[in-house]
Amino acid sequence: MMGIVPPAVCSPDRPSGYHRLGQAMDQTQQFIALTLAAVVGMLATLAILRRQRHATEPTRESPFAASSEGEERCPQCGMGNQSGDDRCVSCGAPLPHTTM
Repeated sequence: MMGIVPPAVCSPDRPSGYHRLGQAMDQTQQFIALTLAAVVGMLATLAILRRQRHATEPTRESPFAASSEGEERCPQCGMGNQSGDDRCVSCGAPLPHTTM
């Protein structure tokens, strides 16, 4: 322990628990520091576990269904139109009707 001043060098008005840089930590300060370090460690662990869980979790499908059934694409602009329409709702081009 290089930072502690030997008792022979200490002055009589200063207790031997002091060192060159100031007062040594008492038990309350040590407990607070240990508790704070434990809380920081737990939060870091939870953050790591959460990130790993989200990385391995499969992507969820959208709850909204998207169907192209009954839809015709405009050959000119690519806009989706209802199968009964004669013209594109976007560009007005005539739609080819497919027979099934």
